[in-house]
Amino acid sequence: MKEREITALELGLGYHFRRRAVIEQAVTHSSQAREQEAQSAGESKYKVRDNEQLEFLGDAVLALVTSEELFQRFPQFREGELSKLRAHLVSERHLIQVAQQLELGHYLRLGRGEEKSGGRGKTALLVDALEAILAAIYLDGGLEVAREFVLRNVIAPELERMEQGGGTLPITDFKSALQEAVQSLGLPQPAYVLVEEAGPEHNKTFTVEARLHGKDKDGSFIGRANGSTKKTAEQDAARQVLTFLASRPKSGEGKAAARVPHTSDK
Repeated sequence: MKEREITALELGLGYHFRRRAVIEQAVTHSSQAREQEAQSAGESKYKVRDNEQLEFLGDAVLALVTSEELFQRFPQFREGELSKLRAHLVSERHLIQVAQQLELGHYLRLGRGEEKSGGRGKTALLVDALEAILAAIYLDGGLEVAREFVLRNVIAPELERMEQGGGTLPITDFKSALQEAVQSLGLPQPAYVLVEEAGPEHNKTFTVEARLHGKDKDGSFIGRANGSTKKTAEQDAARQVLTFLASRPKSGEGKAAARVPHTSDK
């Protein structure tokens, strides 16, 4: 890479590399590396390093930083909710947007065949380069610098977008979400009723019903759930009522027969 290209890339990344070789490797595709090796075959054979190994390391760094940030930022989330959010943040669908915003395609070192086939715009190549660059930052500057890069470019903007987009972050407090939902629909607040308590004192199971009463009898709905605590059962019962409300026709309060879902509805 030319000096001005490295400088421009560093400005876009917000990081200055002490070792230029590592950033050059991060943007070198295997097609370029093999092409260079072939050209030098008649002289002295040598191995040209591409970004595949760096991509492997960058993927691990990205997963670690993202997991740690979500763990710290959302202590109320369950494992499944954290996993779902992390999967989105490290997905190819999201990372390609980050790579495009950083204009990484301009800096890829490609073989002639890959260049002709439009490699600079290929999703897989761009995402791989992004992960390789993250690894390069980690190797050159350490974990804290790599963490700052991930937070600044991958995590923070997307979480902000999701929050502004109307609560697409995972719902963890279903009771509060249900309270807001029924208020917006002009319905009475649901009632939570403990209908059964079973098991020994140290291992009880609580069965709770969340009873939603519509403006007519046909609009009523009961969500029923079991839990090791009353609070857990109430949250799951509220979740079932939210699912019911979301499934109703939007044109009105369509008449829906009341039912008691089984715990398998979870």
